[in-house]
This record gives sequence, C-alpha cells and structure tokens, in this order.
Amino acid sequence: MEFKDYYKVLGVKPEASQDEIKRAYRKLARKFHPDVSKESDAEARFKDVGEAYEALKDPEKRAAYDQVRSGGWRQGDEFRPPPGWSQGFDPGAFEGGDDAAGFSDFFSSLFGGVGGRRRGPVRSAGRDLHARIEVDLETAYAGGTRQISVARTELGPDGIPRRQPHSLKVRLPAGLTEGRQLRLRGKGEPGLNGGPAGDLFLEIAVRPHPLFELHGRDLHLTLPIAPWEAALGAKVAVPTLAGKVEMDIPAGVSSGKRLRLKGRGMPGQTAGDQYVILKVVVPPADNERQRELYQELAREHAFNPRAELEGKS
Repeated sequence: MEFKDYYKVLGVKPEASQDEIKRAYRKLARKFHPDVSKESDAEARFKDVGEAYEALKDPEKRAAYDQVRSGGWRQGDEFRPPPGWSQGFDPGAFEGGDDAAGFSDFFSSLFGGVGGRRRGPVRSAGRDLHARIEVDLETAYAGGTRQISVARTELGPDGIPRRQPHSLKVRLPAGLTEGRQLRLRGKGEPGLNGGPAGDLFLEIAVRPHPLFELHGRDLHLTLPIAPWEAALGAKVAVPTLAGKVEMDIPAGVSSGKRLRLKGRGMPGQTAGDQYVILKVVVPPADNERQRELYQELAREHAFNPRAELEGKS
C-alpha cells in the first residue's frame, strides 16, 4: 500500500494547530464536493481530504500518525506498518455515514477501520532514538557517568507532538571502544497510551589522547629512550591508563622495536594489551666535553648504520 502524507493532502504544515487543520479541511471539502466541483477528480480528492481530516482531527490519532511519519516516509512510498504497532480500533464498528466509507488501506492499517469507534485508545510502540557521545580515553577505560540531552517527540498540552530536549544520566561501563553502541532500553520515544517506549542507542566516540592510541581493545604508546638504554638495556617506568609500571628494555634494541604489556589495554571479558613502541632519542652535543665523548665513541665503535643499504646498492 502507499504511504499518505495527510498534511500535504490538506495543504498545512505538520506543526499546524487543530483549528488550522479544521479550516483547511472545510475549505477543501467545499472545493471538491462532488455536488459542487466540476473537476474530473473531485470525488477522489474529496475522499482524500475527508480521510486526512479523520486522521488529524483527533489528537490521539494524529500523534500516532506523526510517530509513523517521523520514520521518513514520503507520499507514495510503499508502506508497511512498523513492528509493534497496535492500533486498538474495531474494523467492524463504523461511524460517519457514507462520506466516511471507502477510506484507504493505509488508513485502515493504522487505525483499523473507517471513522473509528474504539475498543480502546491508540497504542503504539515508541520510536528508537540514536545519538553519538564523545568520551575521553580515561573514561572509556574506567567507565563513569555522563549527563546527556536527547530530543524526543512528546505531546504538548494542545495535543500536538513537538521535539523536546530530555536530560538523561547515563552510566558508562568500563572498557568502551570506538564505535561501540550502548542500548538503553525504554529511553527512546515514549509510547502512546500505554505502548512500550523505544530504546536509545548511543554510539561511542573516543577522543584522541596525547600519549595513547586506541586500536580496538589494544593501546599503543611511543616510549622515548636514551641511546645508552637502547645499547645496554634498562628498567624504565612506562605510563599505562592504570598507572606507571616498570618494564625491562632489552639490550641492543633500535627505534621501532615493539614490546608488549599483556592485559594493560582496555578492560573487558578478554582485556586488550598495551604495546610500547621504542623511540631512541639522541641527546645533542652542547659543549666540548660532550662532543669529545661522541668522537671517542665513533673511534672506539666500528659501527656503520648504513651497512645494509650499501650492501644492496
């Protein structure tokens, strides 16, 4: 069946008041009444206008229709009622006479029949909401709480749905990673007349950190070391998100060497690791004595760092 944009049929905006909807209906009903209009499609247009007004004149029906329409449907789209829809109308109980007869399958799929004498109020599940939340790496690691604001559609005192900011306190579990989704049940759009609320899906974005890079559940840290630490080996303090730990640097390492601190990455059922990438930093020769020491090292150590390149040229 085709989706019907009832606001477009009546020529009003979605935020129109009930009085504006009534005035638009009366104007169009007079224009397209088959006893008055000479247009070839007057009868069909008259029925469309009546159906649109039937859907929008009742705040409960209008709210239910708006909730479906908020899913991005457009006039003429192939339509199926959303999961969880329960209209609660009696298809066999018609009021409204001949002018109400012949409403579309689309109307019936939403409200269960023409005119609409009800067994009970319109019930529908609330729409799921999606939002993105940024956290720093420390919060992603240890967890915490955040106050966030999401926009939800709620009925105003006049029965017209409006987007309203809604504040939520969210508990963030430890071990969050980039792109992970948290599902907060019942924190989406409220349901109508006892219908279940939708869920809120929060996508996690982890802000860049000055020391660590996050790769899945693993952490990468570049660790500067001195030439003598690289040559002779050393025991150095290494930052982790849980505090500093001591790590043995093996003798004879070069820049780019990668060492692993097992289980020091992001916590979880299987904790990630922290990889330490060594970077040898050469101190400057700022005085005569330091230059003499470098010259002595050059004389004593027959080392050619480009030997491998020269052998391939």
